[in-house]
Amino acid sequence: MAWIAIADRATPRFSCSGLGSDAGRAETATQRDDPSALLARGTLLLEARLAPDGRPQTLLEWEQILPWRRGLSLQAIPGGGVVLVVSQGGQVCHGVVQHDAVNGDDTLRISYSWDAPARTGRLVVEKVGAPGLFLTELRDPPPLLLRDVQLVAMHPETRSMDRDVSFFAVSTRIEPVGPLPTLDARVPLCTPYGYRPLGRIARGDMLRLSDGGNAPVLQVVRRTVPASGLLRPVRLRAPYFGLQQDIVVAPEQRLVIGGSDVEYLFDQEFVLVPARHLVNGTAAHFVAGGPTVTYGQVLLPTHEAILAAGTAVESLFIGRIRRHPAKTAASLLAGMERARLPDHAASAYPVLRAFEAIALSQRRAA
Repeated sequence: MAWIAIADRATPRFSCSGLGSDAGRAETATQRDDPSALLARGTLLLEARLAPDGRPQTLLEWEQILPWRRGLSLQAIPGGGVVLVVSQGGQVCHGVVQHDAVNGDDTLRISYSWDAPARTGRLVVEKVGAPGLFLTELRDPPPLLLRDVQLVAMHPETRSMDRDVSFFAVSTRIEPVGPLPTLDARVPLCTPYGYRPLGRIARGDMLRLSDGGNAPVLQVVRRTVPASGLLRPVRLRAPYFGLQQDIVVAPEQRLVIGGSDVEYLFDQEFVLVPARHLVNGTAAHFVAGGPTVTYGQVLLPTHEAILAAGTAVESLFIGRIRRHPAKTAASLLAGMERARLPDHAASAYPVLRAFEAIALSQRRAA
């Protein structure tokens, strides 16, 4: 099971055997020469910014007529809706998700997953940087033709794609949705016995919190995703932000930042700042690398600020997902007993928007 197609504006990629760290892991590797090979199950992941003018958007669409008529259409409609239509011969699968993102500043991460043999699927909309998700179950989704995936990824003329789409990708597995890991495995986390890389942290270990307390690790979650759009890794550089060494994080990893300037500007003791808002070419920059990236994160009994290479970052925030069986089953937490999952209330600290993070950075640089 692997990512086999990743297409952004600059670099389209496709491999039947898998891309990046997934190379050689895709079960479709033996089907590269079969023009009728079907992708019976998988996930189409797409990231797009909502149109600032509120216009309808054809996020991704294609249609083929030989050897039979088939196609896919994914559209964003005004008022907060995403519509999916997938056709295969005479079979049509249709789904609609209503969401609360109606601002042109909002970026959506949309996942269409299908399992044709099991006759089930789902359409999920997530607002990047916000907790929660919007999910619709689908019935009888048809398989995709593997050749179509290759054509649409590698040949832009075979598809229609809105200018506000940053990338789309196709996986041969049902990809999880919901809470997303945000730390590179090499990021050192503080334990009562010193720093240890995240890759060596396990369930039951203790972590030192930024307030001096300790908390047990309930679970370590990991996920491989396309290194594109707002999943592209960010390098935070020492000694900025109090770091003792450079660390690599996901754009949505939030730092816990305090100080007199924070109190002056925001009337708060601490604020949360997503790493992507700190990218300025000096203290933080996007990392150029392979087509995929693997992130990890720790789940604690409560939503906490942990110490990563000397600076405070937030642990995995899962909100109250355990109260929603379908959303829990679709997430990375599906293997955990739902009754044992913690409830994470909303953070006590506000999350800075982009212009607020820029104002704070400029004040600190002055």
